[in-house]
Amino acid sequence: MSRPNAQSMKPATAAKKLDVYLPATPAEFQENAITRAELAALQADPPEWLKDLRKNGPHPKNLVAAKLGISIAGLARGGVEKALTTEQIEQLLEELPDWLVIERESYQQVLREQRRVKALHADQAREA
Repeated sequence: MSRPNAQSMKPATAAKKLDVYLPATPAEFQENAITRAELAALQADPPEWLKDLRKNGPHPKNLVAAKLGISIAGLARGGVEKALTTEQIEQLLEELPDWLVIERESYQQVLREQRRVKALHADQAREA
């Protein structure tokens, strides 16, 4: 009788699903494959290290961009090359450097255009 194959994922994939920055995770997490059951357990009852990472960071670029209200490309244009902590993000939001103000407005324009196009397509679909 063979045992069921527990599907596993690379640590990078698991970190992405948990919305954490892989290099900030414990070595044991980084070095071992994670099964779907282990991932579900981490999501259902996060250990202290995971709670701390989610609260204080460092955060992956996608979360940094979301917290700043800009795109990931906007981070790069602003010179942000590495993961930031919650404290660093809050400091940027307080200081509001010129590049961040520009990127936030640009990102809002992109979102408005996406909504406009989506509504246009919805109208066209209704007419068809």
